[in-house]
Order: sequence, then C-alpha cells, then structure tokens
Amino acid sequence: MQAVCLPLPVEPFTKGGQEPPEECASRRRPGLQKLPLLSRALQEDLTLERGQKMYFAQQTVLYGNFMSLGMEFMLLSPVSVELPYTGKRPKKTLDKKAGNKDCKADVAFLIDGSYNIGQRRFNLQKNFVGKVAVMLGIGTEGPHVGVVQASEHPKIEFYLKNFTAAKEVLFAIKELGFRGGNSNTGKALKHTAQKFFSLENGARKGIPKIIVVFLDGWPSDDLEEAGIVAREFGVNVFIVTVAKPTTEELGMVQDIGFVDKAVCRTNGFFSYQMPTWFGTTKYVKPLVQKLCSHEQMLCSKTCYNSINIAFLIDGSSSVGESNFRLMLDFVSNVAKAFEISDIGSKVAAVQFTYDQRTEFGFTDHITKEKVLSAIRSIRYMSGGTATGDAISFTTRNVFGPVKDGPNKNFLIVLTDGQSYDDVRGPAAAAQKAGITVFSVGVAWAPLDDLKDMASQPRESHTFFTREFTGLEQMVPDIIRSICKDFLDSKQ
Repeated sequence: MQAVCLPLPVEPFTKGGQEPPEECASRRRPGLQKLPLLSRALQEDLTLERGQKMYFAQQTVLYGNFMSLGMEFMLLSPVSVELPYTGKRPKKTLDKKAGNKDCKADVAFLIDGSYNIGQRRFNLQKNFVGKVAVMLGIGTEGPHVGVVQASEHPKIEFYLKNFTAAKEVLFAIKELGFRGGNSNTGKALKHTAQKFFSLENGARKGIPKIIVVFLDGWPSDDLEEAGIVAREFGVNVFIVTVAKPTTEELGMVQDIGFVDKAVCRTNGFFSYQMPTWFGTTKYVKPLVQKLCSHEQMLCSKTCYNSINIAFLIDGSSSVGESNFRLMLDFVSNVAKAFEISDIGSKVAAVQFTYDQRTEFGFTDHITKEKVLSAIRSIRYMSGGTATGDAISFTTRNVFGPVKDGPNKNFLIVLTDGQSYDDVRGPAAAAQKAGITVFSVGVAWAPLDDLKDMASQPRESHTFFTREFTGLEQMVPDIIRSICKDFLDSKQ
C-alpha cells in the first residue's frame, strides 16, 4: 500500500504512538505545499485513492483510512497541548437539535426547475441551497425550511413541518428531481405565499416568513401581482438571480424590472446576484446573514396583523332590530379577516345615537374568538343620530390611548341616515390624528355626508348600499382597501 506524506510546518510528534513510514520521517523537501486546515482539506483539497494512508504531524499524529469523502480517523498518540492565549472568546456551541435561536425564521426556498437552468445547473443550485440551509442552523427552536420547485406548475417538495434537522433537510434536497418546463416564477411565488405558510403546514406565529426565489436568467411570466400578494400575506421576498440576461437576450425578457416588482422592498437588501452557479461557496454566508437580519424584515408587518380597527355603529331608531343584526354580521365578517392578538391587530366597537356607548375597546379582547363573541353580544340602543359627536368621542376615547402605538389606525363609520350634527369637522380632526376613515352608508344615508367623512381619495373610502343585505357584498372590497392603505403607508 502506498503511503502519502504531507509535511506540515510542525515537526512530527510520534512519541508513544505508531511511527510513520520511514520514507515519510526522512523526507522534508522544502517548497512542498503546507496542509490546509483539516476540515477544509477533507472537503476541498484532498483526493486520495481508496485504501491510501495519510500521516499528519500537527500537535498529534493521526492515521486515516480514506473512504471516498467519508473518512474514519484514530488518534494514535493522544497528547495534552497547551494552546497560546489568543484574546478571543471561545465560540458559543450550537445545540444542534434546538438550532440557531438567534435566527428564528420560516423560510421557503423557491428553486428554479425550468428548462432555463437545465439538469446540471439544477444540481449545482441544490448544492448551494443545501449549504445555505446548513449555515442557517436549522433546529426545533431555530430556522425551519421547506422547498418549492418552480417550473410549468409549482410543486411544494416539502413543508416547514417535515424536517427540523439539517441532515434531514440535506437529504431531502439531494433527492429532489428536475421537473423542466417554462420558468413560471410568478405563478410559483403567488402559490407559495398563499399556501405554504399555514399553521397546518408548520408555520409559527410571530416568526418572520421568508421566500428566497432562485432564478436562472429571467421568468416566463409576470412577478408584479405575486409580489403584491406576498407583501399582503406578510412574506419577505428575496430574489437571487444567477446569470443575468445579456444585452442580446434583453428583448426576450417580459419585464426587465421583474426583481423590483417582486421583492419586499426596493432598497437593495432583498435582491442578491450571483454571476454563475460555479464557485458559489463565498456567496453562502452573506445570504445567510441577510436571512437572519430580522430587524430588516420589513414585510413581516401586514394589514392583517398590524392595525387597529374601530367600528362606529349607528344604533338609531331608523335602523331597527333585525337590520341592526345585519350590521353586526357585517362588522364580524370584516373583523374575522384580521389576525387579532395582544401583539397583532386589535378591534374596538362604539354604538351611537344622540349618545355614545363604548361596547369594547382595543385592549378588552385580545383573541379573535372573544372579539366575535363581544360583537354578537352588542344590544341595540335605538334613538337619534349624531354622527359627528360620535366620531369625536371615538377619536378621543378609543383611539386616544393607542395613538402612540405601532399599529395603523382605521375607523369604519356605519350609518343608515343623515346626521343631526356636523360630520366634516370631527372627521377632519380624526384624519389629522392619523386615523383613516371609511364611511359605509345604507338606505337613506346622504352621499354628501359619507364623502365628507371619508379619507382621501374619497371614492375609494366611501361605500353605499340601498339594502342592509347588501353589506355582505362590501366586505371583500373594504378589506382590500384597508390593505392597500396599509401598504401605501409603508412605501
């Protein structure tokens, strides 16, 4: 068997252990390359035939039988080595099962499986994704990851809940098959944002949601709508582009600004470019550092989990008991769309006639179930209509305590008739206090009053229906308008 001799800058230490071959002990030719660190040597610098032996000489002597890339070592001469003080703190050991607790995130890797990338580069992409996954520090209390493949049709390869150990994730990535087809990245991004991050599939409450999109070349479809959907769902989208289109290829690109249309923010943080799939190891750490920078995840806050909504409900005599119940159904249907919690969105309700009654405030109920129960329990007052006074009362008593809080404030005024007092002044004061006002009118509510109360642009903040039964159809449009206002305020 041939012996492989790799000299080091330190003399061989063999006392008490097995001697290296005589030819190794005597050969110290100058100019030979020094051995790199062992871990690096194993991964990158050594290619030895099966059965060869290697003798190391750096503080201890190691003997190794090399089994392709998997190697077994025996310490032949254990020694006690006193290392010089370097002034550096010892590295914090990572609990492999718990993972990196400083990088809690739910991450979907949206990999390119189109004909653009091809089988060979697809395999290189898998290697890169595997390295990123390992460096993240996957664990039960650290990052969780899943993979979606984009091609003609998106395919969720595995969910966040499927694996919580790095070796399991690596094996799952290795087993992924190349699908081929068009690069319908927009379709895959939208599907991932809507379907991937459910609680049933392993998403965790209060943890940043991230999609890392890998794109070789350019997409076959539009990314703008998918980017909007992702932001509405509170997903932070990163785009990693490889091999940007050449000048000659630009004519084939549907939208040369596709990256800016999809990422969370166009501030440069969420876009990442690599020139090729070869030699990508140096790009792993910078990408991981971005994914672990939770303070930069600007899209984690959404219209669903970061707003306060107060409902100002007309309880005047013209409404009637049965129609009042339909108004409460409307309030419930709007409220149930939002993620209500002590750290999320909050809901309050005020009923008014000539007088005002706070049914419940923003801090009275911190779960969706309790809020919906409280709405159902509201009793009809009956009386006159003083909408202006009610707006002033709500601005002062309901929004006042939360005016310095992190959530964006919305007021939905629900009325069926003309107010006996001025509504323009109180509504303007509410808007000046940072409250976005939506006016919802039914039956005899004058359109001029509704527009006077609504925020700008008035057309998108004013809603009207002739019948109380028409309130139900307004719910999706109002929710969409709230979310648009929220996103516009964050740009």
